[in-house]
Amino acid sequence: MKKLFLVMALFATLAAQAQNTQTAAAEAAAALTAAEDVPEQVEKPRYWSHKLVTNLNFGQTFFSQWAAGGYNSVSLTGTIDGSLNFVKGKLVGTNHLVLDYGFLYSADKPILQKNKDRIYFESKWGYETPVKNLSYSASFDFRTQFDNNYDYKTPATVNDAEGNVIEPSVQDWLDARKLKSGFFSPAYLNIGIGALWTPKPWFSLNVAPVSGGAVFVDLPELRYTYGMELKPGSTYTDRKQAYTDGAFQEFKSARMELGASLKLDMGWVINDVFSYTTQATLFYNYLTPKVEPRITWDNKITWKVARFFAINLSTYMIYDPLVQVNPRREDGKGLQFKEFFELGFTYAIGSKKK
Repeated sequence: MKKLFLVMALFATLAAQAQNTQTAAAEAAAALTAAEDVPEQVEKPRYWSHKLVTNLNFGQTFFSQWAAGGYNSVSLTGTIDGSLNFVKGKLVGTNHLVLDYGFLYSADKPILQKNKDRIYFESKWGYETPVKNLSYSASFDFRTQFDNNYDYKTPATVNDAEGNVIEPSVQDWLDARKLKSGFFSPAYLNIGIGALWTPKPWFSLNVAPVSGGAVFVDLPELRYTYGMELKPGSTYTDRKQAYTDGAFQEFKSARMELGASLKLDMGWVINDVFSYTTQATLFYNYLTPKVEPRITWDNKITWKVARFFAINLSTYMIYDPLVQVNPRREDGKGLQFKEFFELGFTYAIGSKKK
């Protein structure tokens, strides 16, 4: 009898184990089936990328009993340089914004003087053609500045009743200054349609045989200097005479242009430490065929000497045959050039590489 009970208990144990095994197998199969039904997580494509670089530069000069002479001075300049780029299939877009501003104080003048001021925005879009490295292109760029800029002339000296020279006051310096430029005075706007050639990642050439543009001069007293024409029906027929007489309102505030443009961009980055970028632009106006083309050339060299500090060298050149910059020539033509050499704090953020 005991043997019979032992055999029955053994069979019952084996049956329970078999049932548990079947249940586990069924649960595993169900879990596998459910896992197959879960859609695979696919990373969304990233079409946009961005980069932002900020610079803050400080300069200072001090003299004490220096035989050769000189003036104590301090300067502060700042730059915001941002880009927003797009790539999707055959469509490529680049957007670039540069904001510069700075001022200096020198002991020889009791006033702040602006030494750096620029607003520049550029947008280029290209659509790939069957020809390698060649794209249809559309471009837009705009250039002006934030604030008025002056040429500070030394005020005339004044003597008191005893013959002693009276130092010019701040107001005397402000009254003696001469306005040179301002916000929207001038402002350059260009829109072009053409072809973009990019044989190398660091080189691009944009040719726009159809390019429309405009030059704006909001301040009336600067319109003659930047080549604005007299208004239709003006009482003057000679631009220079109208300017000499102070009839500034007789000049137009804008000049429309239709022509061709050529824009060359190059840039190198070496080990994320040294970088060089250059852009040269040429614009020829079909409406004034006898006038020379307008040329701009910008260069920037950056050498990162520490994590948050860098040396920057920037140069800007403009040749505009309609702008009066050279008083020694009757037509006023001349080359405009400025240069900045700075050491300061630099901080950059941008899209992470995949």
